[in-house]
Amino acid sequence: MKLRSLLIVAAVGLATTLAGCTSGGSFRVFSSDYGTVRDAGYQLPSIPISKVPRKYHRQIVRYETKEKPGTIIVETGEKFLYYVMEDGKAMRYGIGVGREGFEWSGRARVAMKREWPVWTPPAAMIRREPQLAKWRGGMPPGLSNPLGARALYLFDRGGDTGYRIHGSPEWNSIGRNVSSGCIRMINQDIIDLYNRAEIGAKVIVRG
Repeated sequence: MKLRSLLIVAAVGLATTLAGCTSGGSFRVFSSDYGTVRDAGYQLPSIPISKVPRKYHRQIVRYETKEKPGTIIVETGEKFLYYVMEDGKAMRYGIGVGREGFEWSGRARVAMKREWPVWTPPAAMIRREPQLAKWRGGMPPGLSNPLGARALYLFDRGGDTGYRIHGSPEWNSIGRNVSSGCIRMINQDIIDLYNRAEIGAKVIVRG
């Protein structure tokens, strides 16, 4: 094959590769990062990620915004959480959001971060689900704890909103309206976000 033909084939191949990397606005998809994780004495099970729609896999995407890097933007309608990065990019995660009657939107900040947090069901939740009364004093951390491996506590000017961005053992709830208003993430994803997000980070939740 002549040199010119070889160069054309190479150029076409490179263009195809680049198109594959940025297809749908994605620069990198982390589908291989959902295996078993040893963390603080716990062993998080691997996620059958092939059963989760690919759009909800953690990925770096093109994301234009005037918000500063480090800002967290939650698009509840799309079921995406964006962690704003430099150069018009964001780390995008699939999430589960509030079910009908528990939707909310607004602005908050990350006031606290906790690894393997204790979960204390609110009084209103206990009234709706009396079987949760046994955890009135707090459910210890663990693989079955509803807050999962990490939690970011959201406060606004009025104080604690009661809402959290947290992990969840229920990986199949991602992409659905399932919670009482909290933002759910796959445990492997909340660990990644936890390591990026700083105390005081702005959080914008959109309906």
